[in-house]
Amino acid sequence: MQILPPVLTDLVEAFGRLPGVGPRTAERYAYYLVRHADDATHQLAAALNALPEGIGYCEKTYALVPKGQKLSDLYTDPRRNKKIVAIVAEPFDIVALEKTGQFNGTYHVLGGLVSPIDGITPEQLRIDQLIKRMDEDKVEEVILALNASVEGESTSLYIQQQIGKRKIKITRLARGLPIGVDLEYADQITLTRALEGRQVF
Repeated sequence: MQILPPVLTDLVEAFGRLPGVGPRTAERYAYYLVRHADDATHQLAAALNALPEGIGYCEKTYALVPKGQKLSDLYTDPRRNKKIVAIVAEPFDIVALEKTGQFNGTYHVLGGLVSPIDGITPEQLRIDQLIKRMDEDKVEEVILALNASVEGESTSLYIQQQIGKRKIKITRLARGLPIGVDLEYADQITLTRALEGRQVF
Protein backbone atom coordinates (compact mmCIF):
# COMPACT_ATOMS: atom_id res chain seq x y z
CA MET A 1 0.00 0.00 0.00
CA GLN A 2 1.37 3.39 -1.00
CA ILE A 3 1.16 6.04 1.73
CA LEU A 4 2.36 8.91 -0.48
CA PRO A 5 1.98 9.54 -4.21
CA PRO A 6 5.09 8.34 -6.11
CA VAL A 7 5.82 11.85 -7.37
CA LEU A 8 6.10 13.08 -3.77
CA THR A 9 8.24 10.11 -2.71
CA ASP A 10 10.59 10.85 -5.60
CA LEU A 11 10.85 14.48 -4.51
CA VAL A 12 11.68 13.51 -0.92
CA GLU A 13 14.37 11.14 -2.18
CA ALA A 14 15.80 13.87 -4.43
CA PHE A 15 16.05 16.33 -1.54
CA GLY A 16 17.55 13.59 0.64
CA ARG A 17 20.50 13.25 -1.74
CA LEU A 18 21.58 16.82 -1.00
CA PRO A 19 24.45 17.18 1.50
CA GLY A 20 23.29 17.93 5.04
CA VAL A 21 19.65 17.11 4.32
CA GLY A 22 18.27 14.29 6.45
CA PRO A 23 15.02 12.37 5.90
CA ARG A 24 12.88 14.68 8.06
CA THR A 25 14.25 17.84 6.44
CA ALA A 26 13.69 16.33 2.98
CA GLU A 27 10.07 15.62 3.91
CA ARG A 28 9.58 19.19 5.19
CA TYR A 29 11.00 20.66 1.97
CA ALA A 30 8.77 18.44 -0.16
CA TYR A 31 5.64 19.20 1.86
CA TYR A 32 6.37 22.93 1.72
CA LEU A 33 6.40 22.73 -2.07
CA VAL A 34 3.13 20.77 -2.06
CA ARG A 35 1.49 23.53 -0.01
CA HIS A 36 2.95 26.31 -2.17
CA ALA A 37 2.65 24.56 -5.51
CA ASP A 38 1.69 27.63 -7.52
CA ASP A 39 4.62 29.94 -6.79
CA ALA A 40 7.52 28.23 -4.99
CA THR A 41 7.39 25.02 -7.03
CA HIS A 42 7.44 26.78 -10.40
CA GLN A 43 10.19 29.14 -9.28
CA LEU A 44 12.34 26.25 -8.01
CA ALA A 45 11.70 24.17 -11.14
CA ALA A 46 12.65 27.07 -13.40
CA ALA A 47 15.87 27.73 -11.46
CA LEU A 48 16.85 24.04 -11.54
CA ASN A 49 16.13 23.73 -15.27
CA ALA A 50 18.24 26.81 -16.04
CA LEU A 51 21.19 25.65 -13.94
CA PRO A 52 23.02 23.31 -16.39
CA GLU A 53 22.82 25.81 -19.25
CA GLY A 54 23.51 28.89 -17.14
CA ILE A 55 26.74 28.02 -15.31
CA GLY A 56 30.30 27.87 -16.58
CA TYR A 57 33.82 28.07 -15.15
CA CYS A 58 36.41 30.81 -15.55
CA GLU A 59 39.29 29.50 -17.66
CA LYS A 60 41.88 31.03 -15.30
CA THR A 61 40.42 30.97 -11.80
CA TYR A 62 37.76 28.24 -12.15
CA ALA A 63 35.29 30.49 -10.36
CA LEU A 64 31.66 30.17 -11.44
CA VAL A 65 30.66 32.45 -14.31
CA PRO A 66 27.63 32.76 -16.60
CA LYS A 67 27.73 30.19 -19.41
CA GLY A 68 29.73 31.48 -22.35
CA GLN A 69 31.84 33.91 -20.30
CA LYS A 70 35.48 32.83 -20.49
CA LEU A 71 36.98 34.84 -17.63
CA SER A 72 35.62 35.87 -14.26
CA ASP A 73 35.09 39.57 -13.54
CA LEU A 74 37.18 38.98 -10.41
CA TYR A 75 40.11 38.19 -12.72
CA THR A 76 39.64 40.77 -15.48
CA ASP A 77 38.93 43.74 -13.19
CA PRO A 78 41.99 46.05 -13.54
CA ARG A 79 41.74 46.89 -9.83
CA ARG A 80 42.54 43.28 -8.98
CA ASN A 81 46.16 42.33 -8.29
CA LYS A 82 46.88 39.22 -10.38
CA LYS A 83 50.18 38.71 -8.54
CA ILE A 84 48.28 37.72 -5.36
CA VAL A 85 46.17 34.57 -5.53
CA ALA A 86 43.91 33.18 -2.81
CA ILE A 87 43.60 29.42 -3.21
CA VAL A 88 40.19 28.08 -2.18
CA ALA A 89 38.60 24.65 -2.28
CA GLU A 90 35.17 25.53 -3.69
CA PRO A 91 33.57 28.45 -5.58
CA PHE A 92 31.40 29.57 -2.66
CA ASP A 93 34.53 30.15 -0.57
CA ILE A 94 35.13 33.13 -2.88
CA VAL A 95 31.77 34.60 -1.87
CA ALA A 96 32.73 34.36 1.80
CA LEU A 97 36.07 36.13 1.28
CA GLU A 98 34.58 38.80 -0.99
CA LYS A 99 32.06 39.77 1.70
CA THR A 100 34.94 40.95 3.89
CA GLY A 101 35.85 43.66 1.37
CA GLN A 102 39.49 43.19 2.40
CA PHE A 103 40.95 41.28 -0.55
CA ASN A 104 41.89 42.80 -3.90
CA GLY A 105 43.82 39.89 -5.37
CA THR A 106 42.45 37.06 -7.52
CA TYR A 107 41.36 33.50 -6.75
CA HIS A 108 42.02 29.94 -7.78
CA VAL A 109 39.40 27.25 -7.12
CA LEU A 110 40.87 23.78 -6.65
CA GLY A 111 37.56 21.94 -6.89
CA GLY A 112 37.99 20.12 -3.57
CA LEU A 113 40.67 19.00 -1.14
CA VAL A 114 43.05 16.05 -1.12
CA SER A 115 41.22 13.27 0.73
CA PRO A 116 42.46 9.68 0.24
CA ILE A 117 39.56 8.33 2.32
CA ASP A 118 37.14 9.84 -0.23
CA GLY A 119 39.32 8.81 -3.17
CA ILE A 120 40.32 12.40 -4.02
CA THR A 121 43.94 12.64 -5.15
CA PRO A 122 45.97 15.75 -6.05
CA GLU A 123 45.67 14.82 -9.73
CA GLN A 124 41.89 15.30 -9.53
CA LEU A 125 42.27 18.90 -8.34
CA ARG A 126 43.27 21.97 -10.36
CA ILE A 127 46.78 22.15 -8.92
CA ASP A 128 48.63 21.76 -12.24
CA GLN A 129 46.58 24.66 -13.64
CA LEU A 130 47.49 26.70 -10.56
CA ILE A 131 51.24 26.13 -11.04
CA LYS A 132 50.97 27.05 -14.73
CA ARG A 133 49.10 30.21 -13.84
CA MET A 134 51.71 31.20 -11.26
CA ASP A 135 54.31 31.27 -14.01
CA GLU A 136 52.08 33.01 -16.56
CA ASP A 137 50.89 35.76 -14.19
CA LYS A 138 54.24 36.09 -12.37
CA VAL A 139 52.48 35.47 -9.06
CA GLU A 140 54.31 36.86 -6.02
CA GLU A 141 52.08 35.56 -3.21
CA VAL A 142 49.63 32.72 -2.76
CA ILE A 143 47.25 32.67 0.19
CA LEU A 144 46.21 29.19 1.28
CA ALA A 145 42.58 29.98 2.13
CA LEU A 146 41.69 26.36 2.81
CA ASN A 147 39.65 24.79 5.59
CA ALA A 148 41.44 24.14 8.87
CA SER A 149 41.13 20.37 8.58
CA VAL A 150 43.33 17.35 7.89
CA GLU A 151 42.34 17.55 4.22
CA GLY A 152 43.09 21.28 4.11
CA GLU A 153 46.52 20.74 5.67
CA SER A 154 47.36 17.89 3.30
CA THR A 155 46.36 19.97 0.30
CA SER A 156 48.39 22.95 1.55
CA LEU A 157 51.51 20.85 1.99
CA TYR A 158 51.14 19.34 -1.47
CA ILE A 159 50.77 22.78 -3.07
CA GLN A 160 53.85 24.00 -1.19
CA GLN A 161 55.82 21.05 -2.60
CA GLN A 162 54.62 21.79 -6.13
CA ILE A 163 55.61 25.45 -5.89
CA GLY A 164 59.10 24.19 -5.14
CA LYS A 165 61.89 26.74 -5.52
CA ARG A 166 59.79 29.44 -7.18
CA LYS A 167 60.24 32.76 -5.41
CA ILE A 168 56.64 32.96 -4.28
CA LYS A 169 55.55 34.02 -0.82
CA ILE A 170 53.23 31.39 0.65
CA THR A 171 50.86 32.57 3.37
CA ARG A 172 47.85 31.09 5.07
CA LEU A 173 44.83 32.59 6.78
CA ALA A 174 45.50 33.34 10.43
CA ARG A 175 44.03 30.82 12.81
CA GLY A 176 41.17 33.04 13.78
CA LEU A 177 39.21 30.41 11.89
CA PRO A 178 37.97 27.66 14.22
CA ILE A 179 39.23 24.16 13.47
CA GLY A 180 36.70 22.15 11.52
CA VAL A 181 34.63 25.13 10.28
CA ASP A 182 34.17 25.40 6.51
CA LEU A 183 35.23 28.73 5.06
CA GLU A 184 31.82 29.51 3.58
CA TYR A 185 30.21 29.38 7.07
CA ALA A 186 32.70 31.68 8.80
CA ASP A 187 31.46 35.17 9.71
CA GLN A 188 32.86 38.29 8.02
CA ILE A 189 34.73 39.61 11.07
CA THR A 190 36.55 36.31 11.58
CA LEU A 191 37.43 36.14 7.89
CA THR A 192 38.60 39.77 7.84
CA ARG A 193 40.94 39.17 10.77
CA ALA A 194 42.13 35.92 9.22
CA LEU A 195 43.01 37.75 6.00
CA GLU A 196 44.74 40.61 7.80
CA GLY A 197 46.73 38.25 10.01
CA ARG A 198 47.73 35.75 7.36
CA GLN A 199 51.01 34.03 8.10
CA VAL A 200 53.90 32.70 6.06
CA PHE A 201 53.33 28.98 5.44
